[in-house]
Amino acid sequence: MSLRSLPPLAQLRAFAALAETGAMSSAGALLNVSHAAVSQQVRALEAHLGVTLVRREGRGVALTPEGARLGQTLRDAFGAISGEVEALSGADAARPLQITTTPMFASSWLMPRIAEFRRRHPGIDLMLNPSPGLAALEPGGIDVALRFGTGSWPGLDAEMLLPTQFVIVATRGLIGDRRIDDPHQLLDYPWLQELGSDEAVAWLGRHGVPDARPRGLSELPGNLVLEGVRAGQGVAVTTRAFVAAEIDSGALVELFADNDPETGYFIVTRPGPLRPPAKAFVAWLRREAASDPDPAPTARAGPHI
Repeated sequence: MSLRSLPPLAQLRAFAALAETGAMSSAGALLNVSHAAVSQQVRALEAHLGVTLVRREGRGVALTPEGARLGQTLRDAFGAISGEVEALSGADAARPLQITTTPMFASSWLMPRIAEFRRRHPGIDLMLNPSPGLAALEPGGIDVALRFGTGSWPGLDAEMLLPTQFVIVATRGLIGDRRIDDPHQLLDYPWLQELGSDEAVAWLGRHGVPDARPRGLSELPGNLVLEGVRAGQGVAVTTRAFVAAEIDSGALVELFADNDPETGYFIVTRPGPLRPPAKAFVAWLRREAASDPDPAPTARAGPHI
């Protein structure tokens, strides 16, 4: 569809406001026009498209399935336009830089380094949201996500920051001298898992142990999982970058490893230009990953057992 064939912007704005607020009067207040003006624009849009977008229910309205689809599309489109205008005008220059990542990545990689970013950029305020759940990257919200995976997040840009792989680790004190070469044997041990994730069960399922629940599964905040593993409290699945030094020293035993060269932690952003604070942060991340051969500075202190 060309720009020439699009409905008038006033009609689209009126319907977007209605879809957002759910009422003609609220949509009118949002646009600073009367509810009758909103109703007129919505009827004109329906006539232009030849599609019913709104059902009248008593004194209220409800969106049809077609209306709900168009409302979501308009919300995304107007949100992207608003974010771009703010970025170009500098209206959001003072907004804190918002970053989301997993608690384990935050405690094991990001926080030991963040003081250097603050030293380089003292004028940038930070908001760090450590959460195992995926947060939406929307205009005016999260600027940068740091996530583990293969880089496949539809609709987003992803750049490899830290190549690594999943490993299963435990202390020698927990497993003793037992030879472990079958994932089924791991069901004999307690497991530690990041709160809000299903990493343990998912890993076992991918390795021929479907529908299994490890014995004595404990779910902990990500920053406590590795401390529990180092203390011999259980087996855990983690990324090798966080425990490489301890595996090399023998403090932890690597029981299994997923050798996928495409996995790692990625810098994930919305498509398009980054606002200046986010651009500075991403550039700093790249320098840190490229300049430090030790991916897990918390492991330098030696075994935690």
